[in-house]
Parts: sequence; structure tokens; C-alpha cells
Amino acid sequence: MKLSQLRSYRTFLALVTALMLAGCQSAYYNTMEKMGYAKRDILVDRVEEATETQQEVKEEFQSAYQAFNALLKLESTPLEERYETLNDAYEDSLDKAEELSDRVDAIESVADALFKEWKQELSEYSSASLRASSSQKLQATKSRYNTYLKSLKRSEAKVKPVLAVFKDQVLYLKHNLNAEKVSALKGEVRRLDSNVKGLVQEMDRSIQDAQKFIQGLE
Repeated sequence: MKLSQLRSYRTFLALVTALMLAGCQSAYYNTMEKMGYAKRDILVDRVEEATETQQEVKEEFQSAYQAFNALLKLESTPLEERYETLNDAYEDSLDKAEELSDRVDAIESVADALFKEWKQELSEYSSASLRASSSQKLQATKSRYNTYLKSLKRSEAKVKPVLAVFKDQVLYLKHNLNAEKVSALKGEVRRLDSNVKGLVQEMDRSIQDAQKFIQGLE
């Protein structure tokens, strides 16, 4: 199966899975609760998984940048081999970017379910004071979550510009495999370096916000 066909197949599977999950999320969370996993626990797990993916995104994009930088210097290495190295780095970065997007969707799904359930259960209190206390805690938790989610999405948004630059380099090299053309890419190093540094900084901020959010839940 060709790479393009494989990616299309993966995209199709992801879409089917998303549609299936949308129809059975409620049943999934109910089943998990019966097994002793509350929505709050699932949310914590998914936030932790997202931070792990963010760390991997940082490492993958830094590795891809190093591959691009090295490509311009390893003049003894055949151009086609250098292109393959950069293309592999781009593909790996793209996979990690897609994984991060999936993590974000998973977090939003369980958070929405948690807050919806929490709000509905407020009406079940017979004690006005306990209801008020729970309501205040709900609002405080939602506020911390919204702060974290904005931070998470800012870090996710930093990925696209870097991927766009990487893709440009890969496409350019694909059709210009000669030393003179490759030298024209040297002007892109500074822009790429700046984009990667911005991505790393935003990921680090979001990871710190995730830790604060988890601490608040616990």
C-alpha cells in the first residue's frame, strides 16, 4: 500500500472511530464508572496523556529541525538521501501533531460529560448549603479547566505554522534535488528556528498549566 493510500486509510478509520465514539460516549463513561473509573479520573488520565504527547511533539519537531539544519551542511551525503531524511522527519512530526489533536478532542469530550453530569446532579441535593458549595466548586473547576484548555489549544496552534514550513522544505527538495537549489533553503533556517522555539515555549507553558489543573482536581 502506498504512503498516500495508507494515510487516507488511517484518516478514514479515524473518522469512523470518531463517529462511533460520538454515539456511544455515554455508554462508555457509564461502563467505566461501573468499573471504578469516574469521569474525573478519566479526565486526569487524558490530561496526563496530552502532556506526554506534548513532550513528544517538542522532541519530534526539534529533531525535524535538526534534520533540516543538517541537510544543508552534509554536502558529502547524496541529496536524495538527505531529502528522505527530512521527509521522514516531517512525516513523524505530522503523526505527532495528529496525535496531539486527538488528545485535545478526548479531553474536551470527557470534560463536557463531567461538567454536564455535575450540573445536573446539583438539583438532587436536599441541602441548600451543600448544593451551593458544590455549585461553587463546579464553577471554580470549570474556570481552571478553561484556562488550561486555552493554553493547550494555543500550544496546538503553534504546531501548524511549523508543519507548514517543514512541508515547504520537503516539497521544494522533492523537485529540486541539486546543490544550487538546496543552498537557496539556507534563508529558511532562521524562520524555522524561531517557529520551533515558539512551539517549545508554548508547549512548556501548557504542560505547566496541565500540572496546575490536575493538582486542583486532586
